[in-house]
Amino acid sequence: MEKVLVTGATGFIGLHCVQQLLSQGYAVNGTLRSLDRESEVLGSLLSHNTSTEHLTLFEVDLNSDSGWDNAIATCDYVLHVASPFVLTEESEEFFVKPAVEGVLRALKFSCKHNVKKVVLTSSFAAVHESLDAMQESFSEEDWSNHEKSGISFYAKSKTMAELAAWDFMKAESPEFGLTVINPVLVMGPSLSKDIGTSNSLVQNMISGSVPGTAKIHIGVVDVRDVASAHILAMKNTQSDGERIIVSEKELWVHEVASILREAGFSKTPKLVFPKWFMKIFAYFRKDLALMIPMIGRRRDVSSTKAKDLLGWNPMSAEVSIIDTAKQLEEYNLL
Repeated sequence: MEKVLVTGATGFIGLHCVQQLLSQGYAVNGTLRSLDRESEVLGSLLSHNTSTEHLTLFEVDLNSDSGWDNAIATCDYVLHVASPFVLTEESEEFFVKPAVEGVLRALKFSCKHNVKKVVLTSSFAAVHESLDAMQESFSEEDWSNHEKSGISFYAKSKTMAELAAWDFMKAESPEFGLTVINPVLVMGPSLSKDIGTSNSLVQNMISGSVPGTAKIHIGVVDVRDVASAHILAMKNTQSDGERIIVSEKELWVHEVASILREAGFSKTPKLVFPKWFMKIFAYFRKDLALMIPMIGRRRDVSSTKAKDLLGWNPMSAEVSIIDTAKQLEEYNLL
């Protein structure tokens, strides 16, 4: 039985990776920041009819070598999913240090233990933060400028971590291949009561806690399809050396709101706030300041590589959005 290390097993994407791997007959080693959350992981999987017989959990810190040897020993593959992600800005140190050090540790210990393949979770945030404010179409050839003034700490961390990974591969020439997955905004139902940071967009809309939306263009992809893309890449040597964007569809946020209203979530806002209003509002809400450059700007992407190279076939964004809202309602998180 082949074994896969999944870092960040408690996370929104990581837990879905663990579930799909176990369901496909792999043994899984999962990492947690603290084993205090072990019962949460096991309980969540069991509640979704997933056997945990071949799952072992380890306490591992992205900022320390401690625990990595035990976690990765005897593994054939590594899915490095763990990385800091919160919507409110913390500090550059909070995001960048663990993101960069974590990916370098994952690669270093993969070399040491002779794994066959590493798949890294990056983000579309490492693609679209360019210096060209007029650019509306993005591909895997595009890179965010991590030295750009005003870039979010999250986008900076994902860009620097991914660059560090490719630099490592070039400098060390390891035996294993590396594929990077760059998801857009990840929605969909969580396997645990931790609903995922990005699902707060839907939560705020259907709860009626926001009176309107900003005119922002986003890509949407379901968490289940992001996990499947990781596993498809893991098994596909033709994806070695590739970064792969995964997006099912790009929508304006007010279009997301329309999908939710049509599905019966009547508190979803109808207003679309103009940019000048959002600029004023951002003076009082620091977290909103990062949205201002995105207002009114298209960000179209292509998932052709994912579909052609991996045979990736995602569910519709509409299904993902509605499934998210239904779970939030079920969990009484409105």
